[in-house]
Amino acid sequence: MGLQANYGLIFLAQLRTKIVTLTRDYQGESVIVELHMTNLVTGDKGDDEEEEHEDKPEKPKQSNVPLLVTLSKKTGTSLEFRCTAFPDKIVIKDMVLDEKLRKGFHRYIEIRGITPSMINFLHEYMINKDGKEHLLWLKTLKNFVKS
Repeated sequence: MGLQANYGLIFLAQLRTKIVTLTRDYQGESVIVELHMTNLVTGDKGDDEEEEHEDKPEKPKQSNVPLLVTLSKKTGTSLEFRCTAFPDKIVIKDMVLDEKLRKGFHRYIEIRGITPSMINFLHEYMINKDGKEHLLWLKTLKNFVKS
């Protein structure tokens, strides 16, 4: 399923996967962003409940979306880095940079359409996508049991 978002990115989501891919060309560069739906906090009751077992990992208190950002030039050179996106910021991981360079990279990806507002839009989309796919699965199961 493809969708053109207002962020200039082509939006690709496949059924029954927890990955959404966004692509874009920006001034001769290929921009590819992979989002992994792993740490979504939906606001449902279960998000606020205490874990009963201490051996289970604690759920994050704030949604975050792991991103893999790949920027490629036509010459074949590319830059790839991992980020964690929160509702109000994007944190670049896996790169050791001084503060000035880190801010420069934040601006670099922001200009290319990777912004907190885009991530908030995608967060809502992924929550809805997951729920719709669950309902589709339940309907399929119901039809299977009926026949």
